[in-house]
Amino acid sequence: MDKILNKKLRKNRVRSHVGGTAERPRLSVFISNTHVSAQIIDDVAGKTLASATSVGQKLTGTMTEKAGAIGKSIGTKAKKAKVGKVVFDRNGRAYAGRLKALADAARAEGLEF
Repeated sequence: MDKILNKKLRKNRVRSHVGGTAERPRLSVFISNTHVSAQIIDDVAGKTLASATSVGQKLTGTMTEKAGAIGKSIGTKAKKAKVGKVVFDRNGRAYAGRLKALADAARAEGLEF
């Protein structure tokens, strides 16, 4: 129970400082035990500009490799949506492993954060 509560507290602490605007939307990442999802969100307008998820895709490999593939996908979709700079919302997770793989792949596609 404490583990879930601590994650919620970390998530709220991060979200109190991180917000997306039209010039610099928020890149929100969610990682479960089996899937990875990423969204680029304009919080002012309340719109999702681009999204990528491993749900329904036939991605193989480790979760770190799946996260890298989703990072590459969200980077290319951001280019199509004409988004170059984002604010990174790690959703209460430590910046390591799967999250780092996703961020590095997105940066390799030209996304700045």
